[in-house]
Amino acid sequence: MGLRAELGFYPASANAVQRTMQRAAQTKTGAWVFQRTLYRIDRPLHRWSKGRYTIPWVVTGLPIIMVTSIGAKSGLPRTMPVAGIPLAGEQSEDIAVLGTNYAQAKSPAWVFNLAAHPECSVAWLNNRAQAVAVPITDPQERDALWHRATEAYVGFAAYRARINDREVRMFRLTAPSLDG
Repeated sequence: MGLRAELGFYPASANAVQRTMQRAAQTKTGAWVFQRTLYRIDRPLHRWSKGRYTIPWVVTGLPIIMVTSIGAKSGLPRTMPVAGIPLAGEQSEDIAVLGTNYAQAKSPAWVFNLAAHPECSVAWLNNRAQAVAVPITDPQERDALWHRATEAYVGFAAYRARINDREVRMFRLTAPSLDG
């Protein structure tokens, strides 16, 4: 069984109201505000709702997964809400994550955590699964992922245009191999 099947990660597309909210969220001001506030609200809301809700999921239709990894510096478990992008249509069982950090100047800390400790757990709604984060470095695969991500959230196109002085780290979250 693959990661998406284990999690039941088959998110619906955003509705018209959610797409309107996506356009507001992709602005520099919207991104700045969300980058500084959402994760502080999302983790408690996710726990309180027993995994059913995150603000971006409700407001923008953006499928948010909770990724728990080991801190690169602290060595402690760290959980962050991250946009999960289903890969390669309905046939792929992997989920991608992009370290856009709302188009801010610095990469988000979770990308360094996954780079240092690729084993992680992923939660979607009330399901949890183990995963391994594999860096996406192939230019064609990265371009295809940008396109796929923009289909899920129009803000990714604006983020890509505004991020000029760093490479966005991307990971494929996949189910751990059974052979070791």
